[in-house]
Amino acid sequence: MVSPSATDTARPIIFISSIDRLKSCPMAYRYDSSIVLLLIGFGWLMLASFIGVGMVIGLILGTPMPPWVRPAHVHAALVGGVLQMVLGGFLAMVSSTTTGRLSSHQTYPFTLLAMNGGTAAMLVGFWLRHSPTVGAAGLLVAGASLRVIQILWTRSKHVPSSKPGRLYYAVSFLALLGSLIGAEALLLSPAGDQWMYGNARLAHIHLGILGFALLTTMGALRGVLPQILQVPQAHSGFTSLVFIGMPVGVAGLIVGFLNSSVTIELAAGGLLFITTLLYALNQFQTWLASNHRHHAASDHVLIGTFFLVLTVILGLLVGINSLSTPPAMPFGTLHVVAYTHMAFIGFLMNTAMGFLAYQIPLLLSTFRLSSHKKRPSYQQRLTAIMDRWRAIQISSLNMGAMGLAVIAALTWNVPLRSVSIRVAMWISCGLLVLSILLFLIKLAMAWGERPEASASAS
Repeated sequence: MVSPSATDTARPIIFISSIDRLKSCPMAYRYDSSIVLLLIGFGWLMLASFIGVGMVIGLILGTPMPPWVRPAHVHAALVGGVLQMVLGGFLAMVSSTTTGRLSSHQTYPFTLLAMNGGTAAMLVGFWLRHSPTVGAAGLLVAGASLRVIQILWTRSKHVPSSKPGRLYYAVSFLALLGSLIGAEALLLSPAGDQWMYGNARLAHIHLGILGFALLTTMGALRGVLPQILQVPQAHSGFTSLVFIGMPVGVAGLIVGFLNSSVTIELAAGGLLFITTLLYALNQFQTWLASNHRHHAASDHVLIGTFFLVLTVILGLLVGINSLSTPPAMPFGTLHVVAYTHMAFIGFLMNTAMGFLAYQIPLLLSTFRLSSHKKRPSYQQRLTAIMDRWRAIQISSLNMGAMGLAVIAALTWNVPLRSVSIRVAMWISCGLLVLSILLFLIKLAMAWGERPEASASAS
C-alpha cells in the first residue's frame, strides 16, 4: 500500500478551509427559492410589458406584430410572471411565518429550471406555431407549479391559523390545476370542434386569472398591507364575508362564461362588486389608521385595490353593453386592451411592485445578515431606496394605464390614425416605460446595497 503524501493529505484541509472562508465572506450570500421566484417572475413581467408596449404602438401605427406575439405576450406575463411571483410570494410569507427567518436557503434548482425552461419553450412553441411544443412545455410548467404548491402546503401546516385560511387557498390552487387542464384540453381539442375549443379556452383563462391569480393575490394582500403599515386590520369582521363571497362570485362568473349566460355573469359580477368594495374599504381604513403611510409599497397596494374595484365595475358595464344587439357602445380590440389592462397594469402590476418594494428589503436583510440586531437598520436603508422617486414612479405607471383607457375612448369619436390618438399613445407608452425603468433601477440599487456599506455609512 502506498502511503499518501503530505501534499495529498493537505488538499482536503485546504479545500475545507477555502469553503469556510467562502461561507464567512460577507459577499457569499445564499438565497431561498422565494426571492429567486419573485425576481425572475418580475423579469418575465417586464419582458411582457415591453412586448405589450410594442404591440400597442404597432396596432395604432398600422404595423401590427405577427399573430403569435399576442399569446407569447399573455403567457410571458401570466405564466412566467404572475404565476412565479404568486408562488414565490407565498413561499416567502410561509417560510418567515413558520421559522421567523428564512434560514433553509432551499433553492429547488430543478423546479426553477422546469418552471422557466417550460415558459421559454412555450413561447418558442407559439413562435413556431407548434402545438405539441406548447403542450409539452405546459406540462413541464404544471409539474413545477405542483411541486411548489406541495412545498407550500407542507410548510403551511405549521402556520398559525388565520383568515382567509387554508381552505380558501386550496380552492385557488384547484383553480390553477383546472386552468392547466383546460390549457391541455385546448391544445388537444379537434380543430373543427368550436364548442369544445371555446369552452376549454374560457375555462383556461378565467380559472387561471380569476380563480388563481385574483383569489391568491387578494388573500395575500389582506395580511401584507397591515404588515407594511404596522397596524392591525381595520375591520376583521369583513374578512369572512369577503373571502366567502369572492370564490362564490368567481365560480358564478366562470359558470356564466361557460354557459354564455350574461344574466349569470351579471349576478356573479354584482357579488364580486360587493365583496371587492368591502375589501377595498377595509384596506383603505387600515391605511388611514396608520402613521406609516408614506411608502411606495402601501401606495402601490392601495392603488391596485382601487383598480380592482374599477375593473369589476367596467366588467359589469361590458356585460350590460352586450345585452343589446348590436351593443349600445362599439367594443373593439383597443377597448378590450384597455379593459384587460386596467386589471393587468392597474391591479396586478401595482400589486407586484408594492409586494417587491416591501419584501425585497425584508428578504435581503434576512438572507444577508445573521444578526437580528443589525437587520432593522439595513432593512430601513433598503426600504428608503425602494421609496425613492415614489411619486414619479407611481403616478407614471397609473397615468400610463389610464392613458390606454383614454386612447380606447377616443376611438369612439376620432379615427384610429388621428393625431390625437397617436399623441395619447406616445404619452401613455412613455409613462409606462418610465415607471418600469425607475423601478428596475431601484431594484438594482437595493440589490447592490451591501450590509457592510450600510454599517459604514451609519
